[in-house]
Amino acid sequence: MKRIRVSFRSNARLARERWGLNDRPTLRELKELTVKHSLSIAAGDLQLLNGRLYVTCSGLLGIASRKGCSGIVTALQENLSDPALGRWVFKATVFRGALSKGFVGYGDADPTNVSSLLRGAELRIAETRATARALRKAFGIGLCSVEELGALPAPTLERAQPSSGNGPHSWNRHGRTQPRLRDQLCLVIRQFKLDPNLVKSYAADFCGAEAISDASRESVEAFVSHLKKAAEENRDALICKLNSYSVRVEAGT
Repeated sequence: MKRIRVSFRSNARLARERWGLNDRPTLRELKELTVKHSLSIAAGDLQLLNGRLYVTCSGLLGIASRKGCSGIVTALQENLSDPALGRWVFKATVFRGALSKGFVGYGDADPTNVSSLLRGAELRIAETRATARALRKAFGIGLCSVEELGALPAPTLERAQPSSGNGPHSWNRHGRTQPRLRDQLCLVIRQFKLDPNLVKSYAADFCGAEAISDASRESVEAFVSHLKKAAEENRDALICKLNSYSVRVEAGT
């Protein structure tokens, strides 16, 4: 199905609402990405981290689909990988068309360049990074993908973070939070294909709040860690747990 054309106006509005973005150079970059590649913030094609825009792998796959990509092949590089150390290297080849030559990208992941919340998923992350790099080469996307980012240095993550409570940089109902925490949750949701609305209901219950916007930063951090662990250990059981919140919502309407 062909995507309805994305407007810069809608992207700019969401960027201001979700991220508080008013920086003119970044807005100009957002306009170019919207017009040239039809990337949508609402669809999760873009993320803003530490004041910079990043494309997501799903956004890259959307571009590939719209451009008629004929296939993607990935291969584990066994001679460069070391399972004992949790180090994995993948090669990805993207074919723009049936007769086109392949565009190659490599991706690596190990415990030193993966977020602590994603430990144990290094193999999948390496394959995703390789795919993202190959897609960016194939379709001329200069913007780095969020999946290619390694573990960010601690000072960057903690900058402007309040010690507790719901200060101006903690989670609030407008989505203006310290980017690290919100994006950790988004990554878990995307990685394990969870329903965002059910996750929000579960989070509020877990944190003992009416809504996740009312929860303290510490309790939200604990929930993100709990959700990631539950998804890794038994995703089916987690899905059943999340579905129970759907039943509660329906019963209350």
